[in-house]
Amino acid sequence: MTASTAPVPGSTAAPAAPARLRIALIAHDGKKDEMVMLATEFAGFLGGCDLVATGTTGSRLAAEVGLTVERMLSGPHGGDLQIGARLAVGLVDAVVFLRDPMTPQPHEPDINALVRACDVHNVACATNVTSSRLMLRSLQVLGTGGGRE
Repeated sequence: MTASTAPVPGSTAAPAAPARLRIALIAHDGKKDEMVMLATEFAGFLGGCDLVATGTTGSRLAAEVGLTVERMLSGPHGGDLQIGARLAVGLVDAVVFLRDPMTPQPHEPDINALVRACDVHNVACATNVTSSRLMLRSLQVLGTGGGRE
């Protein structure tokens, strides 16, 4: 996506639709194997999308599934915030965030900020495997952004 398609702060004009869906993929340590399995299941579809992920998740998806993934920092080092910033300016259409609710996360405020940004900017956000499958299947069929209007 070029800078000309990003929304201008304060502008009422809608940004031009991207040529490809832009999907963020994030998984806590206890959910990374599930993310690899999910990405393998949807590899054909995800291969046609622009993907961004937090560090370790992105490395595993590239190495184990063969996807081209732009990697941010790891979540605890600010990767969730980097993705949230992109999302806030219209550079992410949907988020798959496999959270581990049973393990305390040292960067919980960053996680909450990312999920809140999805809510504020009306970006689809799936936080478990079942909702992720539903969202990815819908995006695959519809071929459109995650609902931002």
